[in-house]
This record gives sequence, structure tokens and C-alpha cells, in this order.
Amino acid sequence: MITRRTALGLLAASPLATAPLSKAFAADYPARPVKWVVGYPPGGATDILARLIGQRLSEKFGQQFVIENKPGAGNNIGTESVINAEPDGYTLLLVNPANYINASLYANLKFNFVRDVAPVASFQRVPNVMTVNKDVPAKNVAEFIEYVMANPGKVNMASSGNGTSVHLSGEMFMAMTGCKMQHVPYRGAAPAITDMLGGQVQVIFDNMPSIIQHIRSGSLRALGVTTADRSSQLPDVQAIAETVPNYEASALFGMGAPKNTPKEIIARLNGEINTIMKEPDMTKRLVELGGEPLVQTPDTFGDMIKAETDKWKKVVEFAGLKVD
Repeated sequence: MITRRTALGLLAASPLATAPLSKAFAADYPARPVKWVVGYPPGGATDILARLIGQRLSEKFGQQFVIENKPGAGNNIGTESVINAEPDGYTLLLVNPANYINASLYANLKFNFVRDVAPVASFQRVPNVMTVNKDVPAKNVAEFIEYVMANPGKVNMASSGNGTSVHLSGEMFMAMTGCKMQHVPYRGAAPAITDMLGGQVQVIFDNMPSIIQHIRSGSLRALGVTTADRSSQLPDVQAIAETVPNYEASALFGMGAPKNTPKEIIARLNGEINTIMKEPDMTKRLVELGGEPLVQTPDTFGDMIKAETDKWKKVVEFAGLKVD
């Protein structure tokens, strides 16, 4: 029996049939609710981002963009479900840093993310924040490097888990500075921050949304942000790259679809998302979540996905990490 997915694949190989079919799909799209898969439980920053944009897409298209949370295997379960879905625009993926990291972190993935996902649109880059507790005397990145070098084996680096962007941002810092710190993984950011406040660990490269309240209250001290430039949320905090040239470890978010999704549908989604990104209320909310809107074409977003995957592969190899 020829399934809809098989038929789409056959049509993709036929230049005479593909264009009319794709245009017909795009003209009617979406004719029913669209499923948007998030590889994490409800309530986290990634889920909040999807629901924020999904609500506006529902309003713009007149069809529901339904967020489906599929946590597990470090985001891989949700990603694989989208990759194996029919390429008709009705199953989409919230693309996040785990997708780029997992490509080299996991030894036995059943998919190749760069090859198997069609980039649709980027949303934003969110910095992590290099943050220390009050017992660390360093007031900036240069002083912290000096402090670590002068205290070998005494600086513990917390993270929200092995292989997370929080962890690998710190590994990248060690690779580029020669600093040696002991990695202490936690089950999420909350317990890591609790031990930061208690002085059991000295530094964390945490996601801005979860750490910024502690920075603003003065209970923890920010030394640098991981984006190439300073953040408008913490304008007085330097970018780590000001001290460590070419350091960049921000979290890139966007939307993806199964490969072979008609380009006309991808173009429609990209156009509407880019329009939404420019709305003042959306810009304000995205800044509150840690990063300004990133408006790009699908091809440009695809180039960024490849660059992010290559970047994190080097860090994973430096750290000697591998998950079976």
C-alpha cells in the first residue's frame, strides 16, 4: 500500500508533479490543526517559547498550533518523532541547542539532524551567563581566569546536567582558556543554583532566564554573557568574548520540519513567523526571555544549524563526552 508519506516522497522525485502539488498544499495550508513538538516537559523555557509563538501562529492562520510535549532521551524522542512524520507541514519541531549538541554526543542516534530536518525559521539566540557565588573574589572574566589558575583543583563548575548547553558552555571556556575546573552535574538548574548560593560550587554558565533573578538580587555575581555581544538584559556585564576572543556559546532556537516538506509551506511559515518576530509585544517578550528576535530565511537558519552542530562537536570531543 502506498502511504501518503511514500506518495510525497515519489512526488518529490518528479519535477513535473512536485511544483503543482506543493503550491496546492501551500494554498490550503493549514487546513487542520498543526502539531508542534517540544522535546521537554511543560513549563520550561523552551515550552514557554513554543506556546508564546504558537498562540500567535494560531491567530494568524486560523488553525490551532498545538504544542505536544515529548520529553525523553535528552530531546531525542521528540526530535525523532518529527523526523519520522509525514513531510506535509502538520508536524513541526521546536529546534533547540540539544539538537546541535546531541548530533555528536549520542553514539547511536537513528537520525542525522542536519540532514533530516528542514529549517523553517529562527526565533532568537539566548545567552548563558557565567555566574559565580559571593565567595569567589573575581569581579570580571580576566580575574576569574587568574583565580582558577592560582587555585588548581579548587573550583567546581555546576551545570544542569551532562551534555547540556550549560555544561558545554563551561567546557568551551576551559578549552579556550586552559582553565581546569571540576564539573558537577545536577538534575536541572534549580538544585545547581541552590548549591551555588550555598557555596558548594563556585561557577555556573546557566541559561539567563533561570539565573537572572539571582544576579539582579545580588545573591550571585555575573561575570560574562556567552553571546558575542553584551545583552540588553544585563548591559553592564561584559561578553566573555571581550576577554576570550571568539568565544560564543549562546542557545539558538527556531522551528524545523521533516525533510521534503514542500518549500512553499516552509516559505509561508517563515514569512508569518518573521512578521510575528517584528511585533513590538513579541519583541518585548522575547527580550524578557533572554534574547532579541532573530529574523532570517530558512536557508540562513540552516547554515546556522550546521555551524552550531560543528561548533558543539569540537567541544564534545574536547570534553571526551559520549552517550550510548
